[in-house]
Amino acid sequence: MQDALSTRLQTLISDSRRRLGDGTRALRAAYEAHPRTSVVLEGRAKLVDIEVVGIWQACQMPAEAALIAVGGYGRGELFPASDVDLLVLLPRAADAGVCERLSAMVGALWDIGLEIGHAVRTVDECIQAAEDDITVQTNLLEARFLAGDAERFAELEQRYYAALDVREFYKAKQLEQEQRYARFNDSPYSLEPDCKDSPGGLRDLQMLGWIARAAGLGRNWRDLARRRLITGGEASELRSVERFLQHLRIRLHYLAGRAEDRVLFDHQEKLARIMGIDATANRRASEVLMQRYYINAKMVTQLNTVLLQNYGTVIFPDRGAAIVINPRFQVVRELLDLRHEDVFERYPSALLECFLLLQQRSELKGMTARTLRALWINRNRINAAFRADPAHRALFLQILQQKRGIVHAFRRMNEYGILSRYLPAWRRIIGQMQHDLFHVYTVDQHILTVLRNVRRFTMGEHAHEYPLMTRLILAFERHWLLYVAALFHDIAKGRGGDHSRLGMVDARDFCVLHSLDEDDTALVVWLVEQHLTMSHFAQKEDTSDPEVVQRFAAIMGSERRLIALYLLTHADIRGTSPKVWNGWKGKLLEDLFFAAQRLLRGATPQQALGMDDRLEDARRLLRFHGLRPGVEERLWSELDAVYFMRHSAEEIAWHTRLLYFRPDAGEPVVKARVAEDEHGVQVMVFTPDQKELFVRLTGFFGRLGFTILDAKVHTTRHGHALDSFMLQDPGGEASYRDVITLIEHELAAYLARPDALDRPSRGRMSRQVKHFPITPQVSIRADEAGRHYILSLTAADRPGLLFDIAETLAGHGIRLHTAKIATLGERVEDTFLLTGAALAQDAQLLRVERELLERLQV
Repeated sequence: MQDALSTRLQTLISDSRRRLGDGTRALRAAYEAHPRTSVVLEGRAKLVDIEVVGIWQACQMPAEAALIAVGGYGRGELFPASDVDLLVLLPRAADAGVCERLSAMVGALWDIGLEIGHAVRTVDECIQAAEDDITVQTNLLEARFLAGDAERFAELEQRYYAALDVREFYKAKQLEQEQRYARFNDSPYSLEPDCKDSPGGLRDLQMLGWIARAAGLGRNWRDLARRRLITGGEASELRSVERFLQHLRIRLHYLAGRAEDRVLFDHQEKLARIMGIDATANRRASEVLMQRYYINAKMVTQLNTVLLQNYGTVIFPDRGAAIVINPRFQVVRELLDLRHEDVFERYPSALLECFLLLQQRSELKGMTARTLRALWINRNRINAAFRADPAHRALFLQILQQKRGIVHAFRRMNEYGILSRYLPAWRRIIGQMQHDLFHVYTVDQHILTVLRNVRRFTMGEHAHEYPLMTRLILAFERHWLLYVAALFHDIAKGRGGDHSRLGMVDARDFCVLHSLDEDDTALVVWLVEQHLTMSHFAQKEDTSDPEVVQRFAAIMGSERRLIALYLLTHADIRGTSPKVWNGWKGKLLEDLFFAAQRLLRGATPQQALGMDDRLEDARRLLRFHGLRPGVEERLWSELDAVYFMRHSAEEIAWHTRLLYFRPDAGEPVVKARVAEDEHGVQVMVFTPDQKELFVRLTGFFGRLGFTILDAKVHTTRHGHALDSFMLQDPGGEASYRDVITLIEHELAAYLARPDALDRPSRGRMSRQVKHFPITPQVSIRADEAGRHYILSLTAADRPGLLFDIAETLAGHGIRLHTAKIATLGERVEDTFLLTGAALAQDAQLLRVERELLERLQV
């Protein structure tokens, strides 16, 4: 039998593979000529039906067996590279002969080019599997008969629906969606979303269809509209966003040549071109495409919320007694509900009041479906006249000033289209991507994340995270002004020009229209203008220089402004990406804050930098570790004021404990320790100065795969190098305690060989940088005191980058004193303090800049 079956199948497989290939190419050509989703989705399902049934018949399966399509294939929708899910329904467990035929059938289906997922079960086994696994239960919901015993399939359907508990199914699918959302951080705004599984993707729409089918509410959007679960307009919107997502997924499969559902940077520009989307003056075509995607995803999440609540009302009909709040609103089952359908028409202020009530009444978990629908339908009532009403402006300020629920209120207002109506400037940043490769959120989501970060500073349950921030904000009068600054700090992104300056205008208009007094208006406008200033000084300037700190303090002008900017800057950097913030950046900001604060309180520059206090603190730490008074003097006499200004008391004490007994060490001394926040390792190198030492050190650390976050290079009066480094494993995989001994032993041995030079690999360009290249920028300028030169550069990050910079500088006899390394996702913004004769000559300076640019090219 096996030989006869094999012979029949061989001829069939060859013909079937050819027909399937021809049919697939014809479908693609038809779709590209006239893009309609049904051409591909229904066309491929019908094409596959013919070949699957043909092979089933050729295998002469038992007459009492049935072949069933399940999942998306059962629904009659097959994307270009989707799996074909099959259920073989048997009357009893398969014997050896049936197993042989099943194996031949599945093998043949793979041979003709189909990705097959299959299960072989009896009806009893199907019912049990559905009871145990919600995925199986969902797949069977869309089962479609293909061939074999139709009565057996009818028995399965009858028993399946008899056993189906609609309430449990509804709860399970809701929980499944919550778990799926959690995998994607509850956001549809990922820069590389999964158009199938991300929040706002096709899976959200499919889930709505599954519940409707299980509850007998309908099989398409029109059915739901006829049952008044959604309006006719909402049914049209659902079909429109569904078509957009289907087109996107179809294009993705064709473009990638496989089942790819992630809208990766690799594909975005090509997808935009294929879908007929053009670039604008300020934005790439891919950015226009992705903004369109986010708007559609947002619509999906809105309608998903409305429909799920409507389903719940039908499936759980016990409505409960309504509790009246006021003439406009009531509470129904812990949800805010309209007392009358025309509330928003009669009382337009209710469009804002509903969010205020959600903040004020902790028992409310959200809004009823009819409230959400009415809110969405009436959002356009928020127009110029609405915004000009003093009562409405007062309501908006009340939302900002509440004790709870501020972030939730603004997220909801953004999701339901209220915020973009009330703040017209907000409309332009909804779903706007930021291709700087360190923001992982769209502009509107970044702003709301910054608002959340500022808000968390005020909450006692989060005080342990950043206690200094909590102490500062709780003592800050009218701290809600920081929420206003957060809302406007990036609102002008994407307009072209300096978004800080452009955003000032919007912020000032808002403050004036909402009757903020002059001082509060000035603070908010100043914060929007200066919101990048503190991060610039902390990460790019030599903040151990008294003149730099004086310049920063002069910009601050007052302690109130300094505190406000410190809080906003901290929240802003943390709101760009989880990868961008680290304890080291926090320490840079904190040191600058305290130095400027002391200056503003009347301290001298030396007092502001805490020189005297630092030395006393270092001595106290030495005594604590058992060192007798005076042992530090011999080493300290070889160190100048610059060293003491650039190192903390704790670092000075650590260096002293390691070196006080060997200040003239002839051999390299290398010591390392885990950083205070456990997210890096500090390394101290003390050695007789040698040629190109910094180049050699960067080469060594680069070979080990570490990123240098900070470097302080110092030469003692007696010709020794005392260099400090903060290192981090960019992959986050290193156990820092395990590498300390390795660094100490290998680096000391390496430095003892003057001719040794590690050249780290340049590494490969990251996928993101490949598609969104960063043009290197180099600037070398004299500092204001005229003693040093400041090198600022921006480039794509890669292994060996710092080594290339150090080697170029050394080749021109340029000495490096400090390095501040700011790695922002895939981009680095580094600042170096330099001296060297070549920098004073224009021709030489240009040559250095040109060579650096050449080395920075990826």
